[in-house]
Amino acid sequence: MTQQRAEHPAAVIPDRLFDDDAVEARWRARFAAPRVTAPRWARDAESRSLYLSNSSGVWEVYAWDRDAGSHRQVTDRPNGTYSSALPPDGETVWWFADTDGDEFGHWVSEPFLPSEAVTGQGSERRPAVEGVPDGYQAGLAIGHDVVVVGTATDDGSTIWLSRGGRPAQTIYSHKEDAWVGALSRDETLLAIAQSEHGDSRHPAARVLDAGNGAPVADKWDGPGKGLYPLSFAPVDGDQRLLLAHERRGREELLIWDVGTDTETEVIVDLPGELTADWYPDASALLVVHTHHARTTLHRYDLATAELSTLDIPAGTISAAGVRDDGTVEYGWSSSAQPSMVRALYPDGTDRVLLTPAGEPAPPSVELQDAWVDGPGGKVHALVATPAGGGQEPRPTVFFIHGGPHGADEDRYSPARAVWVDAGFAVVHVNYRGSSGYGSAWRDAIEGRPGLTELEDVAAVHDWAVGSGLADPRRCVFLGYSWGGYLTLLALGTQPQRWQVGVAGVPVADYVAAYEEEMEQMRSFDRALFGGSPQDLPEQYRRSSPITYVDQVQAPVLVLAGENDPRCPIKQIDNYLDALAAAGKDYAVYRYDAGHGSLVVAETIRQVTAEVAFARDRLG
Repeated sequence: MTQQRAEHPAAVIPDRLFDDDAVEARWRARFAAPRVTAPRWARDAESRSLYLSNSSGVWEVYAWDRDAGSHRQVTDRPNGTYSSALPPDGETVWWFADTDGDEFGHWVSEPFLPSEAVTGQGSERRPAVEGVPDGYQAGLAIGHDVVVVGTATDDGSTIWLSRGGRPAQTIYSHKEDAWVGALSRDETLLAIAQSEHGDSRHPAARVLDAGNGAPVADKWDGPGKGLYPLSFAPVDGDQRLLLAHERRGREELLIWDVGTDTETEVIVDLPGELTADWYPDASALLVVHTHHARTTLHRYDLATAELSTLDIPAGTISAAGVRDDGTVEYGWSSSAQPSMVRALYPDGTDRVLLTPAGEPAPPSVELQDAWVDGPGGKVHALVATPAGGGQEPRPTVFFIHGGPHGADEDRYSPARAVWVDAGFAVVHVNYRGSSGYGSAWRDAIEGRPGLTELEDVAAVHDWAVGSGLADPRRCVFLGYSWGGYLTLLALGTQPQRWQVGVAGVPVADYVAAYEEEMEQMRSFDRALFGGSPQDLPEQYRRSSPITYVDQVQAPVLVLAGENDPRCPIKQIDNYLDALAAAGKDYAVYRYDAGHGSLVVAETIRQVTAEVAFARDRLG
């Protein structure tokens, strides 16, 4: 781990958080217990699958040969590996090689079944596509003959195409954000998302000729309405493209027949928001429906427009797909039950599909819903309290999600559970800016980011105190990424509300962050604010935590990754220097990775620092 800088006080990390051995073992086990993600399989070789697992103590890529019943750890890197893919034939494994979590790198491939002599040695690894320089990921599509790679650098976005294993050539380039959407099954058409109109939060769709890169068709719904290419129909010669749209103020589904330039909106009579993928014969869609922080799965028959609900447990789906025989495999968890991979078979049987070796993670407590009147409408909050009730009002952690277009859902969270074990109530707030509550709710922060979200958090804070849940003298604001940004902004603009702040990988000095961050984040910021800091200096100053350092009263712990391309370390150092100059109470935890860590022990250290800091400062 990188040495602490002498000028800033380092966070204290005790050996343990709890005197009770059982409680201490339980919270650590929730992080360390072996877990797996939902597998993805090779299109033409379904017996070959990839998934991620933390079984080694680091999140890495694993290959699963279902016919042989064998599992192989593919990657073994100090800071873990997150992105992977399989080509249609399943002969190779692809994974993205960056440096210590900096997200800048290239795709690597190696045989799915390496020869015995070199297993684990990496000698069969090579760049997956020749001619593609290193960059940030901007999508990937792999066919039998055609491979398409999206990259982003400070110069903008580039999409590269390789045919027949030859070095890749540029088929699209623009200074604004763009990414690979989908490749048609016959490998003649490529769909991309692009933001040449200057708003990467609401992209347009373009279809290119996969032979020469020439534009074939464009579709854009206008300002404030995004179109997101999802996938082409999985049938040779079928030019239907599935997209997500938001024409009626929420994410819904659309099928665009590129060949005839006709479209069909998929009308699904469900509240909330939708995404989907095709059934293997293209006769139906597997619809993932999100509403009020829960997920349901459905089959939509394209010929009859019949929607049927799949019988799965209540909770949240992380990923889902349909195999050739109609089996639906999906990742699932709930607030009380740890994540698992399940399979719903055509006969209606639903059972756990993939279980890593070792003891499963201990359960936690269920989340309860609260709807609070806010300045922009009802705010959805999710609340967890220690089992047994009583002892209210409690010290309370307002655990605020990142994004900002993320959302807290009814899913398992070891990080939430440790605070509950420590006697805290935990409150999540799906503030304006969150996804899952319609386009207007998500976009309400544009032009005034940060301050708008905090109005909603304040309303929930008032409710939590007024209802007797939260002790107003012991309220902690905690968040990572955009949640870390909101933490620092809240401490400066709402100092009377918060007694402790914990900010992980935050935006701290917005103007400096814009100068140093990856170009994809700059594009996002321009769309969010309506321009760059040079265009709108007052808006950035108003929404920047460093503007309000002098008003901070609560002690604050800042956690930062040295190699973070999203919330760079330099702008965090600016904020820490300002805290020091103002004589504030703070501590810092630095680690040698990027925007978060894939190392289980590192995550446990960070959580230990968080809880210990809050307990110490709350007395």
